[in-house]
Amino acid sequence: MAIVVAPTWRAHVALIVLIACALATVLAAAAGARRGASAQERLRIDALPADILVQSQIPDFDWDRVRAMPGVAAVAPLAVSALTVQGVQLWWDSAPPAGAEIWRSIERPVVLAGRLPDPARADEVVVLPRFVEIYGKGVGDTVVIQLSTPEEVDLVGDSAGSPGGHGPKIVARIVGVIRSPYFVDPSGGRGTLLPSPGLFLTYEENFMGVDRRGGFTIALVRLTDGEAGLPAFREAFAALTDRPVVKIDSLAEIRRDANRLLGYEATVLIALGLAALAAAALIVAQFTARLTGAAIPELQRLRASGLTPGQAVIAAALGPALAGVLGAALGVAGAAAASPWMPIGSAAAYEPRPGFDLDWAVLLPGLLGVPVVITLGATGYGWILLGAARSPRRGTPSVIATLAGRQGWPVPIQTGLRFALERGKGLGTLPIGSALTGTVAGVLGVLAAFTFAAGVHDAATNPARYGQTHQLIVFLGFNGQGAPADRVIPALARDPDVAGVEDRPMSPAVSGPLTFAVYGYIPGDHPIPAGELRAGRLPTTDREVVLAARTADALGVGVGDRVPLTGSLGTRDFTVTGVGFVPEGPANNYAEGALTTGDGFRALFASYEIDTLDVTLRAGSDAAAATTRLARAASAATGGARLGVVPFFEPRQLIEIKGIPALPAVLGGLLALLALAATGHTLRAAVRRRRQEVAVLRALGMTPAQSRWIVLTQATVLALVGLIAGVPLGLALGRVLWRTVAESAPMLYAPPTPVGTLLLIAPAALLAAAALAVWPARTAARIRVANVLRAE
Repeated sequence: MAIVVAPTWRAHVALIVLIACALATVLAAAAGARRGASAQERLRIDALPADILVQSQIPDFDWDRVRAMPGVAAVAPLAVSALTVQGVQLWWDSAPPAGAEIWRSIERPVVLAGRLPDPARADEVVVLPRFVEIYGKGVGDTVVIQLSTPEEVDLVGDSAGSPGGHGPKIVARIVGVIRSPYFVDPSGGRGTLLPSPGLFLTYEENFMGVDRRGGFTIALVRLTDGEAGLPAFREAFAALTDRPVVKIDSLAEIRRDANRLLGYEATVLIALGLAALAAAALIVAQFTARLTGAAIPELQRLRASGLTPGQAVIAAALGPALAGVLGAALGVAGAAAASPWMPIGSAAAYEPRPGFDLDWAVLLPGLLGVPVVITLGATGYGWILLGAARSPRRGTPSVIATLAGRQGWPVPIQTGLRFALERGKGLGTLPIGSALTGTVAGVLGVLAAFTFAAGVHDAATNPARYGQTHQLIVFLGFNGQGAPADRVIPALARDPDVAGVEDRPMSPAVSGPLTFAVYGYIPGDHPIPAGELRAGRLPTTDREVVLAARTADALGVGVGDRVPLTGSLGTRDFTVTGVGFVPEGPANNYAEGALTTGDGFRALFASYEIDTLDVTLRAGSDAAAATTRLARAASAATGGARLGVVPFFEPRQLIEIKGIPALPAVLGGLLALLALAATGHTLRAAVRRRRQEVAVLRALGMTPAQSRWIVLTQATVLALVGLIAGVPLGLALGRVLWRTVAESAPMLYAPPTPVGTLLLIAPAALLAAAALAVWPARTAARIRVANVLRAE
């Protein structure tokens, strides 16, 4: 062993480091993918998660009546009312709990730090992890909650304005950081703060108003039969409230959406791991082959002393085998050290036990399998070298190289073509097939990854892909009470930054087993850009409707079909003229709902449940400044009412996809590394194994400079083959993969084209090939002709 390892100990140390780094990367990716894909389901264990969200919007509703319904296990009301914290910008997900059941008999959270708040105290709050990241406030810190007066809250109920915030101030202490299946941070969220139920119970009038018409409560409900109990609950709730149409969201569907996203992230991470594995396997195989190939000739000299071929092969494999054992141990340790940073992306928001984690189902195969594979590979390669020396065979000649010879091309070019396209014979045999396949696969993978990344970037920066063509929302009112749209719209349209304003009244309707939001489509005098539909056209009569994509799928209907819709005024049949998306709202997802004309809306509903204005700004406008001006204009148009002007509701899919645009690009980088490694190994191996051919040509008059052209030609041919086959296939594969994601999201599909990648990949590939050829070309030019021919 000393004869084999001692002269190349530095190379063996490099192999150990290479194995460790590569294995740590692959195992960390695999363990992170498994951890991320299962994060939400692990968070649900023992959490008593809610099954539905009842968005009744019935003022002063008694939820004890729901608790008494058959099939109801627990109810947790939430106040839909503004929660203002000084120095903090909160959003709708900071709805104050309105009952002591929350976090105890329903949505029992994982406490990441501290404890749960005392349900009887008004001065204790908990936060979600992103709040700590954004504001730097954690357990033990205090926040100041500013409540409105009951009279100010009543004004909200009359005019849909924003509370004045002149009520009590509560200095509250953050007592815990939590996470539960419902209470999780969305990607890109603003931070969530949740007060103890004691705040609402102590200051109920400051949330609901003097006569409880300034606000309302919704509720999380856990059913004894889970999702299967939803149809019975809908029927019983309709009978209880004498309201046949009430928006009840199945949280199971939201969970499935999240799991699809987590699955996508896990798939990308697995793909990254596989790409890293392929690149690492090729590089480690090259290293192992070089060490084994260097040891075999040295050991062959001991044949005269009685060393058998088997003993020579075993001795040559000992060095790589030892490197495999040490590298595997270090790689597993590295993957374990990386576990606190896993999972990544959206899955991090669901992870119930963040921090150090050992996934032995992933780590153990790496620890045991890598040394075995390397040992078997070194042993097999040793036998191949011995066999090639005993029985040389020439491979099939290349048609292209043969034609080049007939055309009288320069000898260095002909030789470079043969090196690139012919296997050779004996110890000069080259794995041409795997080299060409690796190069094509590398280019194909790079194009596919960057094409997919272009689709991700487009989806993360273009809300119109989700049917959202507006930037601001103005709240006019709810439950039929609010500011008149015909007075507010002209005032907003006069602003120079406003491109369009449309009224969007909304109420829930029933069709078959579904309850979903129906929006009125009222373009008026200042229409906003119409969102592109997946099929069909917008409605034009009071008997036509556009269905959102998931609603159409759930009802099993398409363009031209008729569907019955039941609203507060009864049931009407509508013709489906299009399938697309609806505005994302506080009570609906953009892919669930319907859009009908203003006349169609008024024929279905006596009044709206929520009325908003959608505002589109001109390109380049300052949204923050426009929001301030529009709030003043709306207030002036309504005689001083403070209407809420807020940014549009970003679809959850858009928010979450923003967290993953780098992953496909990283995958593309790893695949590029794979292609470079394959090409580099082929060039070095060609010069080493076919040095006799180069020496013969040199003896016949070829100059050192011409020897360099042999290697440069070989590298150029490999790059061109990769480009010719890999670019179109990679572009097509990337688009197919992105279409699959777009249809499942769902979103509008636009064929992604990575313009920058397409412009750069050809010159980059040729320059990279030339750079990789520099060292092997130098070696070819410095071959000692006499020594090589004497050895031959």
